Amino acid sequence: MSDQNPDQIGQDFDFGFTAVTVDELDAIQETTAKLEESDAESTELQSRLNKMYSAIQPLLNNLKADPSKEYLWWPNRMEKIEAFSDFVDKIYKGE
Repeated sequence: MSDQNPDQIGQDFDFGFTAVTVDELDAIQETTAKLEESDAESTELQSRLNKMYSAIQPLLNNLKADPSKEYLWWPNRMEKIEAFSDFVDKIYKGE
């Protein structure tokens, strides 16, 4: 219940709603639906971006671990690169 005395409610009391046409209501509902869809897509893309960052960062850290050494010892390089490439492809495709 409101604490306001009914005798004090004036002609310009705002009940908190606005009348709209059917077209305006449809436009509002369509815009709201698009906004919800965009928000869901944005959340999913941010998650994929975070996964991509988390996947690449350890590689970069390992590559810069000992800059004084001129060569890298990387046995089974092709298998590991292919597996990493497949992993990154899955993140990119959203799988």
